[in-house]
Amino acid sequence: MLRAASQAAAAQASHPLVLDVTVLTSLDENELNTIGIRGTVVGQVLRLGALALSSGCGGVVASAHEATALREELGQDFVIVTPGVRPAGSGKDDQARVVTPAEAIAAGATQIVVGRPITEAADPAAEARAVLSQIAG
Repeated sequence: MLRAASQAAAAQASHPLVLDVTVLTSLDENELNTIGIRGTVVGQVLRLGALALSSGCGGVVASAHEATALREELGQDFVIVTPGVRPAGSGKDDQARVVTPAEAIAAGATQIVVGRPITEAADPAAEARAVLSQIAG
């Protein structure tokens, strides 16, 4: 499936980037075991990351908790989109594995996803600027 998606994307004039989702940031190891996936979160992410890259995907969606391991194991030449990013002092919401924007970038994320802390803020533009400031700091 990943290879077919990557090949189809490569055939398009716009060359869209195909990303493989690894382990949702709302899951921890206990929940993985509950749904029948054995092993560690990082082991599962590395396995899925290697599969994505060997299938021609341009990158993965993965927590910053595993980004450093992905970079060490699979190199620098792919995208890591990191969800579960929360500004310092924000709540976790339903996320099990969260990091701050600065932590995500330092771990190797190429893009971050900051949803509810911005969309639900009283002043979303100010919150987005605060996130950018945390990255720069």
